[in-house]
Amino acid sequence: MSGKCCVVTGGRGFAARHLVDMLIRSDKFLVRIADLPPAIDLSPEEENGDLGRALESGRASYVSMDLRNKPQVLQALKGAEVVFHMAAPHSGINNYQLHYSVNVEGTKNVIDACVELKVKILIFTSSASVVFDGIHPIFNGDESLPYPPKPLDSYSATKAEAEAAILKANGTNGLLTCSLRPSSIFGPGDKLFIPALAESARAGKSKFLIGDGNNVYDFTYVENVAHAHICAEQTLSSSGEAAEKAAGQAYFITNMEPIKFWEFTGNVCAGLGYERPRIKVPAIAVLPVAHAIQWAYNLLGTYGMKLPVLIPSRIRLLSGNRSFSCAKAHELLGYTPIVSLEDGLKRTIESFSHLNAENQPKREGESKASLYLGNGKVADTLLWKDTKKTLIVLLVLIGIYYSFISSNTTIITATSKLLLMAAIFLFVHGRLPEKIFGYKIEKIHPSDFYWTEKKSYQVAHVLASFWNAGINILESLCKGKDWLLFLEVVLSLLIIGFIGTISLHSLFVMGTLSFFYQLLYLAF
Repeated sequence: MSGKCCVVTGGRGFAARHLVDMLIRSDKFLVRIADLPPAIDLSPEEENGDLGRALESGRASYVSMDLRNKPQVLQALKGAEVVFHMAAPHSGINNYQLHYSVNVEGTKNVIDACVELKVKILIFTSSASVVFDGIHPIFNGDESLPYPPKPLDSYSATKAEAEAAILKANGTNGLLTCSLRPSSIFGPGDKLFIPALAESARAGKSKFLIGDGNNVYDFTYVENVAHAHICAEQTLSSSGEAAEKAAGQAYFITNMEPIKFWEFTGNVCAGLGYERPRIKVPAIAVLPVAHAIQWAYNLLGTYGMKLPVLIPSRIRLLSGNRSFSCAKAHELLGYTPIVSLEDGLKRTIESFSHLNAENQPKREGESKASLYLGNGKVADTLLWKDTKKTLIVLLVLIGIYYSFISSNTTIITATSKLLLMAAIFLFVHGRLPEKIFGYKIEKIHPSDFYWTEKKSYQVAHVLASFWNAGINILESLCKGKDWLLFLEVVLSLLIIGFIGTISLHSLFVMGTLSFFYQLLYLAF
């Protein structure tokens, strides 16, 4: 077959598949797909489409390659004029060693192979996250932004290091390089964002949003990412000043249509038939939980624990502002999106029709959080099912906090205040008329406070049981033989003594935070 040869590393990945299809349709290249699996596995649509026909005719071929194996990289790139280096591990995998071995060491193998084999053009697929630390917002950021001292995660850190090596290699033995930084890729074939969002929505979690909901984001339709690679190749393969100016540079790639992150997410949810996010949860309240979950994953990940959704880097991504300017890519590469954000979203939702709410089995029973809370009035109040009751409880808790907790009162003073307030409330409540503005006032009868003989017996039985258990422990201690029991008693008393030194205010704060974080964990 005639035409120059190009190689797409990670050619079976999400964005890479779209680039391969675009390259095949251009009839300009012999396309070599390089990826980890020993053989290519085509879907029925691919087998009957352009890719299947190209593989059958010889215009496309597949080679198994591990970036960490330099001889395999040399073999895969042999005879190529252009290399699109798109291979990378799953960005959600929290494994620095894996990311470093593939993104950094693997990329160095690709660079060395390109130099040795005299490849003309090397185009690297980086990420907009290489300049985002999750703390400092980015509005219409350009390529002058430096790499942050503390990267967002191991994926971003290793991508930045690989990108720096790619740009540094420009001009070595005639090799022209550049790096493309797409921001938040979405589209048909996505195995990360859309499926995870649909799964969360099915679990009833789509109603929550993290932050104030106004953080601006840049999303990029996958075909625009593939188109940007084509633009880069055309520019670098052209002779003259245009190629020289474009080479050795990094470029942000977006749809050029910044949008609020949660508006876009809401559009996806609504398009799939799920509830839009509406309940705002402050990011500052979620981060401590995320750090705790991250710590647990770091400890238990090697034993099979799956990577949780609620980790610090994702919280920062979901609540931060990050939009980028494509002026440089437009000026030097001639890049302009070929699919609008609206059309891209429409095509994406249509391609995920199997995830539509109408096609999912109906979930029976209450949510996990509701079951944990007893599935009654407490659950209705804490999970905002009964808004009126929830607001009343919040007001009562705020009143208790400012009356007893924030003032650092002692337990005796707090008890006295509480009884005083109860007496005032009961007296005022008793003097109220039976109706106020049409609302009936239910009177409190003294009998409501009486304990029945059965209840009194149950309470006395519980107290007696505790007392007898304590006597049994004392009896065992007097024998001086049970060392384990002795240590348990000593440890328990030390813990009680430590808790006794903590102020009422501190106990309240710790208890409230612990309870709130548990609810968040159940919700997300």
